[in-house]
Amino acid sequence: MIEIRRATVDDAIHIALLGRITYTESHGDYIENKEYLLDFYNKYYSVHQIRKELNDPENLYWIIFSDELPIGFAKLSLNVNYEKSGSTNSCKLQRLYILNDFIALKIGSQLQEIILKKAKELKFDLIWLTAYYKNTKGIHFYKKYGFENIGSIDFFVGEKNYENLVFAKKL
Repeated sequence: MIEIRRATVDDAIHIALLGRITYTESHGDYIENKEYLLDFYNKYYSVHQIRKELNDPENLYWIIFSDELPIGFAKLSLNVNYEKSGSTNSCKLQRLYILNDFIALKIGSQLQEIILKKAKELKFDLIWLTAYYKNTKGIHFYKKYGFENIGSIDFFVGEKNYENLVFAKKL
């Protein structure tokens, strides 16, 4: 049985671990320096950092369970604008990750619908996200939901830059 619900501070340990595993599954092969990757995890996917973000009202998290096993999560950052989007009333889909073994269940689509609905309920004009330009699977997924490429940004893991494409969708 699949359960998707808003995450609470009690979910921080699951989200921190899922973040590390799913990021490794989707991007780990691209990061040459594994020390940089570990530093990245310690900064963005520590239990302390996730708890801090879960306590911040400008962040909304969801977590997905399959028969009680945590298998994915998403983070929506509120009131975050991308200067080249033309909108001053936007939110950012910061993260949407599902463990590889569960992607075929199309749970990401269910989660995406929940996030888009919430962004509309909150009266945002635009939702945007970034995706590594080599992440063709992720880019295809977002394009399926009407996200369009509107630019690119630098994304550093350690001292190395990984070009990310910026996608946006009017709500």
